[in-house]
Amino acid sequence: MKRVATAAGLIPLVILALFKAPPWLFTLLVFGVAVLAAHEYFGIVKAQGYKPFEITCYVLLVLSVVASYAMGFWLFGQPGNPSTLVTRISASVAFWCGLPIVAFLGPLLLLVLGLRREPLSESLPDAAVSYMLLPYVGFTLGILPLLRAAHNGSLYLLYLMLVVWCGDIAAYYVGRAIGKHKLAPRISPGKTWEGAIASVVGAVAVAWFLFQYTRPIANGLEAVRLFSPDQSTVSFGTAPFWLVAMFATVLNIAAQLGDLVESVLKRGAGVKDSGTLVPGHGGVLDRIDALLFALPVGLIFYSPGMSRYLGG
Repeated sequence: MKRVATAAGLIPLVILALFKAPPWLFTLLVFGVAVLAAHEYFGIVKAQGYKPFEITCYVLLVLSVVASYAMGFWLFGQPGNPSTLVTRISASVAFWCGLPIVAFLGPLLLLVLGLRREPLSESLPDAAVSYMLLPYVGFTLGILPLLRAAHNGSLYLLYLMLVVWCGDIAAYYVGRAIGKHKLAPRISPGKTWEGAIASVVGAVAVAWFLFQYTRPIANGLEAVRLFSPDQSTVSFGTAPFWLVAMFATVLNIAAQLGDLVESVLKRGAGVKDSGTLVPGHGGVLDRIDALLFALPVGLIFYSPGMSRYLGG
């Protein structure tokens, strides 16, 4: 009951943030989630005996989210507006300076900091687990402000999250009802092949419904003042089933892998949940583990495929 109540309270907040929060506030909220997830990640790796460089990683985490925020303006700003043009130039500088620092200089910096470790055999492992925070949490969550800045990006992110969530729900209930064949007993004994297959089927069905009825959904969101008129008056197309099925299947498989990866981290650390912040759901990392792997897939599918059916 607590699990359902928590979800019922959080989902409306997520939807409000997606559609109503200004870009800076939305990015700040994403950064807050990233910090909480990073704190739980550090707790997991420290439980395994590692000593991550936490302060340095938090600084790099800030730069990664700022770079993603800047990239959104750089890619999707309106050059015809003089003020937007200035913003895009500033964003371009922030992106092209911030990304190399985080992606290329970050690991080198962590290796240099590792020189102070005693014994020296801990230098490389501590640097490695520290840097893994950035692609695992920083770069993936940074996709949220980037995609939201795209044309109808809020709607696309809502679709992406609904497909991931509904796939997870299908896996949970079908797995409990008829699941007999273990999917990965060494990693997560409760997961079954029946649940995994149901998750894919559920994701495809929900994605087909969403992309089939995008126009009525947009009208409904406009009616409750979540969609602004200029967003909802664009021409929405109907995505072909094969494309929707491919999108949902790949997205769902990535989400299930994200769930399994976090299970590996927790099992290695000997903990049941990454934290206790979310009542009935464990920690923040427990709630976003599937999304962390799904977001890069969503980014890949947006420009060459799904954006054309959302007015992008």
